[in-house]
Amino acid sequence: MLVLGLESSCDETGVALYDTEAGLLAHHLHTQMAMHAEYGGVVPELASRDHIRRVVPLTRACLADAGKTLQDLDAIAYTQGPGLAGALLTAAAVANGLGVALGKPVIGVHHLEGHLLSPLLADPAPAFPFVALLVSGGHTQLMAVHGVGQYTLLGDTLDDAAGEAFDKTAKLLGLGYPGGPALSKLADTGDVNRFTLPRPMLHSGDLDFSFAGLKTAVLTLAKKQGEIDDATRADICAAFQAAMVEVLTAKCWGALKQTGLKQLVVAGGVGANRQLRAGLDAMAAKRRFKVFYPPLDLCTDNGAMIAFAGAQRLRHSHEAGSFAVRPRWDLSTLDAA
Repeated sequence: MLVLGLESSCDETGVALYDTEAGLLAHHLHTQMAMHAEYGGVVPELASRDHIRRVVPLTRACLADAGKTLQDLDAIAYTQGPGLAGALLTAAAVANGLGVALGKPVIGVHHLEGHLLSPLLADPAPAFPFVALLVSGGHTQLMAVHGVGQYTLLGDTLDDAAGEAFDKTAKLLGLGYPGGPALSKLADTGDVNRFTLPRPMLHSGDLDFSFAGLKTAVLTLAKKQGEIDDATRADICAAFQAAMVEVLTAKCWGALKQTGLKQLVVAGGVGANRQLRAGLDAMAAKRRFKVFYPPLDLCTDNGAMIAFAGAQRLRHSHEAGSFAVRPRWDLSTLDAA
């Protein structure tokens, strides 16, 4: 079964072709980072208009790369939610228009389910069941995953998600937007022992997260330093990243102990962070569990995860969706495939 996946939930337009026998055939991604950087954050109306400009050329490029035509498609999957309403409408409209024109099934995919299942595109890939750490700009959650649609929430963020905390902290330090990757790069050059920042909820006794206080601690520290030189900025970044990684790795181990599972899957944009991967790999070696990541180019929002998730849904349930977007959509409401 050949599935076209369309992603337009926020500020990246992703298109991909996934074949249930041959695997991922092609995927293209356009990021709007440069456009939104001028405003210090995502502007929803601009995001929607840019998706409209990009989705058709990206679709044509994917088909050309894979040597396929629209007539070869067996189904079309699109991100139905959650996300920005106007942005979501782009993929929804294109997917449903193609479905009507081609007489093919169309299925709406939950954005977070796409992220949760994206490590299954890696080689090697995990097998169900596993614990999943979903760590991105909008979400930091721990899930027990027993199959497609079988998700149990173990822990959630009470305020800022990890990626959001990275970006806000970077902005406080004058690193621009989106600053998460810049902060991580700078942290690699800093002295991690110069400053000590709090580890929020490290010993809370549950699996929830809270990173707003860590961001505030950085602000307080920066003010105490007065005028910050490059070396001090790098040292603060290193301290922030170390605190974040320690909390995330400890909570992951807590989730594995609580569930008795032996596999951890990491998904979402922050899953590309080198120090987080190193921390989890070290803990996996020490605690004797396995950890899996999606390919680096599939950590951020992308069409491949939507095509893959849509293919799994259609293969198991054969149920197609209808033209709709769901800007707010609780993952726990999904049915098992």
